[in-house]
Amino acid sequence: MSGPLVVLVGPMGVGKSTVGQLLAERLGVGYRDTDDDIVAEAGRSIAEIFVDEGEETFRAIEKRAVRRALAEHGGVLALGGGSVLDPDTRALLAGQRVVYLAMDVEEAVKRTGLNAARPLLAVNPRKQWRELMEARRPLYEGVATAVVTTDGRTPEEVSQVALDALELKEA
Repeated sequence: MSGPLVVLVGPMGVGKSTVGQLLAERLGVGYRDTDDDIVAEAGRSIAEIFVDEGEETFRAIEKRAVRRALAEHGGVLALGGGSVLDPDTRALLAGQRVVYLAMDVEEAVKRTGLNAARPLLAVNPRKQWRELMEARRPLYEGVATAVVTTDGRTPEEVSQVALDALELKEA
């Protein structure tokens, strides 16, 4: 299998970065986050890209970042919450070890506060989060090799469940 050892997908605030770093450490591989790649390349925050150039421009930048990371990175890779919206990205994830980190809306509220720094949740965050998840859940599930619920679990517990689900051994 070429590409990353593990790819993490899921909604904003689910813990992809935290769990991804733990998995990378436990597997003895590098960690990469496409959101970090986008910020580094653009020289500004994702929220600023959304505000200044719109979601369509951001999604095009994100698609390129994901394609590049899937081709270059051999460790643990975390993708932005909306990256699975792109059909080409979903096709690239076929054959990869993809873990969908899932959580319910109450957990999302606890973790993110569903705050305005999340550009897609600026107005009526709970309702918007539910609507986003209704649209995205089937996409996350469609690319997933394993689904790991994060509700009520520590990042360490989530990383262990992910390792077990993928039948990967620690380094």
